[in-house]
Amino acid sequence: MTEKRSTDLKELQKLDLRIQEAKKKILEFDPLFEEVELPVLTLESDLGTTKNRLQEMKLEERRLELSTEEKRTRQKRLEERLGSVRNLREEAAVSAELEMVKRSLQNDEQEALTLIDQLRKMEERASELDAAYTEATQIVEPKREELLAQRAAAEQELESMKEERKSFAAGMDKAELKVYDAIRSGGRAIAVAPLTEDGACGHCFSMVPLQLQNEIRHGEALIRCEACGVILMAPGEGDLETPVAAAAGAEPDAAEDEEALEPAAVEAEGYDGDTDEESDG
Repeated sequence: MTEKRSTDLKELQKLDLRIQEAKKKILEFDPLFEEVELPVLTLESDLGTTKNRLQEMKLEERRLELSTEEKRTRQKRLEERLGSVRNLREEAAVSAELEMVKRSLQNDEQEALTLIDQLRKMEERASELDAAYTEATQIVEPKREELLAQRAAAEQELESMKEERKSFAAGMDKAELKVYDAIRSGGRAIAVAPLTEDGACGHCFSMVPLQLQNEIRHGEALIRCEACGVILMAPGEGDLETPVAAAAGAEPDAAEDEEALEPAAVEAEGYDGDTDEESDG
């Protein structure tokens, strides 16, 4: 692998790690929005529940008004009828019905008074919640707008890096790019790692056979670690960030990665693995 090719792979991986970090940063805005909007959403929910209950109570009040009006009319008719009864039996029946209507009317009137008191308290509660909701919205909205602006800037930066990645990858060796993208296509963060000074893989720290170490140091072929599958480059090639530190927690265990079953050495011009031409990381 020539110095330019190894440098290209190194720079592409750095760019992909930056893209990965930018995506992570954008996802971190979601809980921030939830935290900022929670007080407003809670007040909004309470206010909605209170208004619905208030509407139900007003409907109940109207029902009681109609029921009371109807019973008063019925009471008046019974009182008029009581004055024109023809015998004691009819008088007793009318009197009993009149007494029943009076008791029912009293119950409705008492229920209406209780409901009116509840309505007054509920309206006061709705008014307090409405004022609190308005105040909370005025406090939260600037914070929300600030978060929206920050997320928009992060998304714009991500798009810029994606374009940079696309442009950079266009000038790389297609076969080597294909190998690199194939390694990362399963969600792995690290595809390139240098040999350590004692000849171990800089990613999984498994020892590399001497023959492969020599091939890697001569840079003529694309050599991959037999243990974890990453592309290996000679030690001291540029300032490649330590892969393990750069992608801690972002890459599956090497033992579970099917890429580890790939051949250790692949000639760049002869590799024909299936992968996308471009990877967003």
